Amino acid sequence: MELKEYQHKALDRVRQYLEALSKQISSGNTKHASEDAWETLGQWNYISRKDGRGRDLTNFCLKIPTGGGKTFLAVKTIDHINTILLKRRTGLVLWVVPTTQIYNQTIQSLHNRIHPYRQHLDIASGGRTVVLEKTDGFTPLDIQENLVVLMLMLPSASRQNKETLKVFQDSGGFQDFFPAEDDVKGHEELLSRIPNLDAYGKGNGFWGKQIKTSLGNTLRLISPIIILDEGHKAYSETAQATLRGFNPSIIIELSATPPEESNVLVEITGGELHREEMIKLDLHVINKASPDWTDAMRDVISRRNLLEEKAKNYEANTGQYIRPICLIQVERTGKDQRDSGYIHSEEVREWLIKTQGISPEQVAVKTSEKDELKEVDDIGGLMSKDCQIRYIITKHALQEGWDCAFAYALCVLTNPSSKTALTQLVGRILRQPYARKTRVQELDESYVYCFQQKGANLLQEIRHGFAEEGLGDLTGRISIDQEDTNGKGQTRAVSMREKFKKSATHVILPVFVIKDSKGWRKVNYEMDIASRIPWDEVNLEKVFTLTLSKVNVSDVESTIGMAADVSRLIDIRDVQHLNDSHLEFDSVFLTRHINDIVPNPWIAFEFGQKVRNKLLERYDKKIVINNFVFIIEELRKHLSAERDRLAETIFHQLVKKDVLRLLVISDELSYKFPQSKIVSGEAKTLTRVNNTPLERSLFDFVPDDEFNETEKSIAWYLDNQDLLFFWYRNAPRADYSIQGWKRHKIYPDFIFTTSKNEGERFNKVFIAEVKGTHLKGNVDTVYKRSVFDMCNKLAKEIKWEEFGNTLKNLNVLYEVVDEEEWENKLNALIEP
Repeated sequence: MELKEYQHKALDRVRQYLEALSKQISSGNTKHASEDAWETLGQWNYISRKDGRGRDLTNFCLKIPTGGGKTFLAVKTIDHINTILLKRRTGLVLWVVPTTQIYNQTIQSLHNRIHPYRQHLDIASGGRTVVLEKTDGFTPLDIQENLVVLMLMLPSASRQNKETLKVFQDSGGFQDFFPAEDDVKGHEELLSRIPNLDAYGKGNGFWGKQIKTSLGNTLRLISPIIILDEGHKAYSETAQATLRGFNPSIIIELSATPPEESNVLVEITGGELHREEMIKLDLHVINKASPDWTDAMRDVISRRNLLEEKAKNYEANTGQYIRPICLIQVERTGKDQRDSGYIHSEEVREWLIKTQGISPEQVAVKTSEKDELKEVDDIGGLMSKDCQIRYIITKHALQEGWDCAFAYALCVLTNPSSKTALTQLVGRILRQPYARKTRVQELDESYVYCFQQKGANLLQEIRHGFAEEGLGDLTGRISIDQEDTNGKGQTRAVSMREKFKKSATHVILPVFVIKDSKGWRKVNYEMDIASRIPWDEVNLEKVFTLTLSKVNVSDVESTIGMAADVSRLIDIRDVQHLNDSHLEFDSVFLTRHINDIVPNPWIAFEFGQKVRNKLLERYDKKIVINNFVFIIEELRKHLSAERDRLAETIFHQLVKKDVLRLLVISDELSYKFPQSKIVSGEAKTLTRVNNTPLERSLFDFVPDDEFNETEKSIAWYLDNQDLLFFWYRNAPRADYSIQGWKRHKIYPDFIFTTSKNEGERFNKVFIAEVKGTHLKGNVDTVYKRSVFDMCNKLAKEIKWEEFGNTLKNLNVLYEVVDEEEWENKLNALIEP
């Protein structure tokens, strides 16, 4: 599972903060380390908090929209915390969630050894990950030797009457963490060190105070890492006191909409998710004028059937399976509510089956009383090919935490006056299958059907829904089809400016094409590049010569008791080193962790065996095994670099053999500017700095929300240049792209044209990619420069005169522009 660019950025920020925090603590700053480290990163207004013992409690929030992979980022953050801050691979992670739905999905993923979340935890722990629930017991040795992830529902940890909760009650599974019952002095000493432990009795009694052997007290002893999913739901006074009372070493909040009290360290925008192909946009909302709910249902069924047809064609071409699912929200689900006059789940089910002829196994009901989705878990879940479900009927059960990327359409059958339906369910249909666009427009977008909604309120409700999912910056990607003839349309088409239309329609931009038996076609990475990678030419010498840690590790049988040192909670009283270790070099485990890089599992397995054998020639077997996790990490880095090196060589060879070219062939194979675009009727247009209209943008309307601050500055600059003919904001995943020798296409940020003299026809087309200061010199930037350099070389060979006098003597130039020097660079480019 390769990280997206925004995920790299987020984890870099986490790493920087943890390194600054570790430095503060190492210097002896224990009272204000969290805040001081925060300020060294140039961030302010840190809200300090204390744990149950009155100690500085590090806490920060990862603000991640729906569909952004917050669980994956949490897993990687745990690894960073253990590596940088706590200097260990083991310990306890308390993973707190607010709903049963999120609880079930998270624990299912963490239990599954082939799921990316679990695999990354296994890498972090050296294969020693244990996932538990609150009813499971564990011992001090379990914590010492494993990375234990304990799942806990938030309500279980935050109700006022804590005495009635299992988490705070005596339990038979945690005695080893506490002094013996008759060890009065031990109880007294432990309470003096950790005074917020729950205890029975009074201090002046014969037995003194007896510490409860509860899970809650055990957590207070261990000081776990806390992952707080949907962190904005844990800001009641009771919830906060409970979590801080567990004496955690650190609290990490995950939230799409954190409250003002959160210390937001990382903020991911909806635009970043969209650029990285994580979500299905545009969102199309069809508001039926008919008062009959079955009319909306008939439309959504037609839409879903069309999507399935597209999905089958897509699978035939790519091998990637998608089964579009429709969510249907009804007003009533209870057994006694069938004849209440409201639209009932069973009424909709019967209509689907009896009237529309839909097979019963394709329809499921999900309510608080009836959960028919549980039945599909045994066959691999909703995304399994063995699952038949196409329609899911619900009322509120899917509003939070439910996740299935196959959900494409939502049909809202609730009362038109309801203000919650669209707000609370819209996020359930936005996640993109496999986090990768299909390039089939219908399969890369999402759909909402409703009936007789008030036109004036519809867009506002959906916008609010987007904001609740952390996608407020993407509201311009909502398209409203308003069938109510009395209402006003909520979208509009924008066109090219008339003064540019004649010239712009003649512009055809080149793309990389490859020659096969049928002629020239666009380059496909998997088919034309990845399939040609000669894996037998991979050079593993750097991995063969790794320097391994020579610390020898064997299984240890330890006798655990209470520590005398206040800084430690448990101590090892007796140690016996056993003859044999249970650790081993698991080649199958290694193969699974490089299979996303090396697609052939037999070749991946062979690489693992070669590395193992070579390292065993230089090191003792126990040392190699002890470094197993380190070896996996280094092998992954090296294989990624080798894959890209070999792919680049293939790309250059194909160009040299004249099998691959940068060409302008036809409207279908090359790129032409769109004649019009659909934008939200409520979208705000970008204007110049002085609030006057843009003059040189290709389109008369340019949505303001498509630009970050640097891009706005560049747009304003371009619009003021006298020698510039027109400029165009190239839309990610939709407009002009360049397929290089890496999987993901390059979508430049701007396309602009210039002329030698003001008023003359343009003679140059610039394709510009803007890179942030923090990305200057990184691998991605270097790659894009290399691809653009090749494009510049090959573009000179294009005979533009063959396309008529309009393009005669045209120059097409590709440039990567660094954020810190963009104005100087553009000045040089635009000079005649």
